[in-house]
Amino acid sequence: MKIACVGGGPGGLYFSILMKRQDPSHEITVHERNPAGSTYGWGVTYWAGLLDKLRAGDPESADAISEASVRWTDGVAIVRDERTVHRGDEGFGIGRRRMLGLLAERAEALGVRVEFEHGVTGPDSPELAGADLVVAADGVNSVLREAHAGHFGAEVTTGRNHYIWLGTTKVFDSFSFAFKETEHGWIWCYAYGFSGERSTCVVECSPQTWQGLGLDVMSEADTLNQLEKTFADLLDGHALIGRAQADDAAQWLRFRTLTNRTWHRGNLVLLGDAAHTTHYSIGAGTTLALEDALALAAALRDVGGGPGRDGGDLDSALTRYGRRRRAELLSAQSAARYSAQWYENLPRYMSLDPVQMFALLGQRHSPLLPHIPPQLYYRLDRAAEQLEPLRRLKRWLGPRLARTLHARTGA
Repeated sequence: MKIACVGGGPGGLYFSILMKRQDPSHEITVHERNPAGSTYGWGVTYWAGLLDKLRAGDPESADAISEASVRWTDGVAIVRDERTVHRGDEGFGIGRRRMLGLLAERAEALGVRVEFEHGVTGPDSPELAGADLVVAADGVNSVLREAHAGHFGAEVTTGRNHYIWLGTTKVFDSFSFAFKETEHGWIWCYAYGFSGERSTCVVECSPQTWQGLGLDVMSEADTLNQLEKTFADLLDGHALIGRAQADDAAQWLRFRTLTNRTWHRGNLVLLGDAAHTTHYSIGAGTTLALEDALALAAALRDVGGGPGRDGGDLDSALTRYGRRRRAELLSAQSAARYSAQWYENLPRYMSLDPVQMFALLGQRHSPLLPHIPPQLYYRLDRAAEQLEPLRRLKRWLGPRLARTLHARTGA
């Protein structure tokens, strides 16, 4: 089978690894428009459950990723000037560049051809000629998906808040938050380590705060200077690192949530951010792309006689893959939607005691939380930990409320 994978991110590279392991005779090429070692972002997060899935798919790359990752268990929040600590599950961070390097190295060792600085401009590009399967792993702005936008039924919802993705020389040994009140409203950040030298720091605020602080007109250098002062107690004097030149405008964004009605057209199939995005505050983007790769490879493995030899069989496999992943994503998409809304309504929770506020930060995925006064929700949540009937009621009511609200509003 001849496979062309457009996009050399984690999902595309891992899919190529899985397919080569299933059948070394597959002819697989990954087309990546950027140079080797060039990538956006700083570090990515994941949880232990992902490692178990990766080891089942390819133990060698899973072990390499695990060994290159840093670990933490605690969550730390600075609210105004008060620090609180929450004990949690073990989390992992790894540099995005490091992860891509490990996956590319493993793919090439298995016989995958990885072509850097080799962009694909559309479905009719010569690089795709003769391919039995074309995998669009080319991100949220996928040129392959957009060439057939009506067929895929893409819908994009843009969030209200502004955010900027930065690095820092401060190495965090816990997943850390800081919430700072200014005369123009709240501004906050999430920070986590991904190596022994660097951490990721994502800063977010409302449009009113963004404009009130002048962040909408500041250069990159002035923005970094301002944010270093704002989060001085979190950074301990360490520098923030941007992506652009110092005299360029800072790269503030508003998150775009993408969904697609269907995930394939003929032999073209979507994977990762080309198919779906979930708000960065749940830290699941890379995990979901890797899970897409696992599901797509599994669907193709189940095709009798080898995928691509019979068009109907390939279509059936791609249909199963899309149906399965859209169903599996419902929980993560719901969690991401409520998490983003929690931050968009942050002032609702900031009158709480910092310990209570941090507890509700951990509950931000709940569909019940926006509809119950925060103090009451906190008391009910604490009671549910002690009383099994309340815990069962909460587990039963939450998903039903989420489905009802989604059916009424589509949100």
